[in-house]
Amino acid sequence: MGKIVFAGGGTAGHIQPALAVAKFWRTEHPSDEVIFIGTSTGLENQLVPECGFSLSHISKVLISRKPSISWLRIPFQIFVAVLDSRKILKGAQVLIGFGGYVSAPPYLAARSLGIPIVIHEANAKPGWANRLGSLFTNYLAISQSVSSTKFSEALLTGLPLRLDIADALQSANGNWQSLRLAAKSRLGFSQKDPLILIMGGSQGSVALNAVIADALVQLRIHEIQIMHSVGKLNILPQESQGYKSVAYIENMADALLAADLVIARSGAVTCSEFRALGRYALFVPLPIGNGEQFHNAKNLVASGRAQVIDQKNFTPKFLVDNAKLLLAKSGASAIEGSSDDLLASEKIVRLMEFAMVSKDKRAKN
Repeated sequence: MGKIVFAGGGTAGHIQPALAVAKFWRTEHPSDEVIFIGTSTGLENQLVPECGFSLSHISKVLISRKPSISWLRIPFQIFVAVLDSRKILKGAQVLIGFGGYVSAPPYLAARSLGIPIVIHEANAKPGWANRLGSLFTNYLAISQSVSSTKFSEALLTGLPLRLDIADALQSANGNWQSLRLAAKSRLGFSQKDPLILIMGGSQGSVALNAVIADALVQLRIHEIQIMHSVGKLNILPQESQGYKSVAYIENMADALLAADLVIARSGAVTCSEFRALGRYALFVPLPIGNGEQFHNAKNLVASGRAQVIDQKNFTPKFLVDNAKLLLAKSGASAIEGSSDDLLASEKIVRLMEFAMVSKDKRAKN
């Protein structure tokens, strides 16, 4: 029995791809011990146990986006987190990381222990943790082409899909029209009126929520239906005719299939799941970070399945004035989804196996 360690937490964007790969690993290697590394405050504390995997905590490294006196504590925090990671990684055959602050200490710990490191980068613009980890390994995978850094030479695998997304994609069998109409009915919406799905990420978006609240009456006048994921940290608005609000979308496959238009942030996972099942999207990239959300949406824009707008320009007036035009663009786009990411989990698992075999060969020599 082997020991396999996964690192990546904080948000669904890091956790969901890791869980998809872990599930595929479990089907291929059912006797192996699979452990996730996370912190005590991340979303992994809910999602990882729900999928039947063990979760071990390391100390959290707090890094503010702007220079702060708190930066003086970072070296000590990293040191403690690396020690925590070494204890968890002891005896592991491989570490696979998916980025985010949780991944950096395990990368350093695995390097110090001589454990093979595999890294998957979901974003078109790699984050600092994965750039750090890439200094210690050549086993790199990417979900889409990266134009610079060491990841420009990485294995292009796509982004691992959640099971419900993959199952829905495989069940289409060319019947996309009936599949989309059936999903709309299952969610309780009329098949004859257009449906807009709004998502601000797993934690929600105050900015996007405010725009929808101010535009809702006018959208309903035009008989446009709304499914609104407000995020678990925000107050759930009252539902009304043609408007449904949820804290978190549990059945993402049905939501994407049913939507004639998706309005969302352009995180890597959102873009991948939309590419698999969605019709047309208006992406509003998060205006903070290293700009990765803008880059994530580029391929979808180039293929005519999406457009991007700056958050400052996404106003109630813009949405009301352009809703019908966006829906018309959706009607003119391809009704089919894309299978580009369908084999991503398998490709990453094969890379992990190759990393383990390569280490064994070097040890024997």
